[in-house]
Amino acid sequence: MSIQRPKGTQDLLPGYIEKWQYLEEVIRKVCFEYGYEEIRTPVFESTELFKRGVGETTDIVNKEMYTFLDKGERSMTLRPEGTASVCRAYVENKLYGTQQPVKLYYVGPMFRYERPQTGRFRQFHQFGAEVLGADKPVVDAEVITLVWDLYQRLGLTGLEVHINSVGCPSCRPLHRESLQSFLDQRRTDLCRDCQDRFDRNPMRILDCKNPSCQTLTHGAPTTLDHLCEDCASHFTQLQELLEAAGVAYKVNSRLVRGLDYYRRTAFEVLVEEIGAQSAICGGGRYDGLVEEIGGPSTPGIGFAMGMERVLAAIEVQKKFPELKPAQFAMVIALGDKAQQRGFSILSELRKSGVPASIDLVGRSLKAQLKAADRVNAHYALILGQDELDRGRVVIRNLRLGEQSEVPVSEIVSVISDKYREGARV
Repeated sequence: MSIQRPKGTQDLLPGYIEKWQYLEEVIRKVCFEYGYEEIRTPVFESTELFKRGVGETTDIVNKEMYTFLDKGERSMTLRPEGTASVCRAYVENKLYGTQQPVKLYYVGPMFRYERPQTGRFRQFHQFGAEVLGADKPVVDAEVITLVWDLYQRLGLTGLEVHINSVGCPSCRPLHRESLQSFLDQRRTDLCRDCQDRFDRNPMRILDCKNPSCQTLTHGAPTTLDHLCEDCASHFTQLQELLEAAGVAYKVNSRLVRGLDYYRRTAFEVLVEEIGAQSAICGGGRYDGLVEEIGGPSTPGIGFAMGMERVLAAIEVQKKFPELKPAQFAMVIALGDKAQQRGFSILSELRKSGVPASIDLVGRSLKAQLKAADRVNAHYALILGQDELDRGRVVIRNLRLGEQSEVPVSEIVSVISDKYREGARV
């Protein structure tokens, strides 16, 4: 039996990987323009980081982490999300001692043991950004605006930005008490997960996707009903800033997100066309998380988006630009001596920065021209024994079907000039 890839993972092959590269290119451009710098953290971390950083009441920690003992009998976990790792790096590398705020972004694989389905994998990829060291509403607005701007540049439509405030340690206990009182008579009818959440984190019951729990919590007190003066003011200012930036949003009082570390602002971006997993971005403020993992008191806010879901939305809405792989020139050498000279030309073209290829399997002229067409080449540089004897190279414009000859000694400069000029015909 042949060995197959693990369940819930993907092989990203040529022809599809170009779409990933396109998305990553847009992401990096937007982050550069917004002043965010890239950070890369380990793929695995101490299990304690995620227990303390993500929260022991979450499904991620309780059910979904890939955890193992290393050879030193230390408990390690493949990272299930990026924020805790970024905060750990912020503390360990004393970034709190640099000019604040620190604005970081990451792109990379995450791992959760979930039931694979459309838009959900066990190894998946996230783009995320974090701002550490600033607590004003304008920071929250910038983070949400960055997300909105990215989606606009990708051409996505039909998006909904949902926002909420989940309060802070001062006002959240009042909501907790009120919510537990409301649910007390309904507790035994809740799903098993929500019964478990009742004592540990009742606010997350509002986020349950079970239709029965959604019915049972209809009319339940929300965090917005219990915000303290500071949280209410923060949320009002956030809305005013989003309106000033032209970001359309909806206030969703049931939005609480799935991680324990959120405070005040929580937000999601949804698009309906990709099925049940309609959220393509989520985030919020996590003041207190840096302290939880051993750092100084530091406010923070960030988001993460599943890149597979974003790619699915771009695909469904047909927003990908033409992404054909392209070689500017294909060297077609016929015969051993011509191949030796052609390989020298190829090497010089590549040194000049021109994307170029040569046949590697000894095809005929006709087959090599077909291969040039498959890689969307602009020019074929044909060199056989006759051309070699005359010191010439045939240049065929594959877009127009026209051809001419130039001296072998001039071919590299001629093609390099065409490439620099951006010739498309």
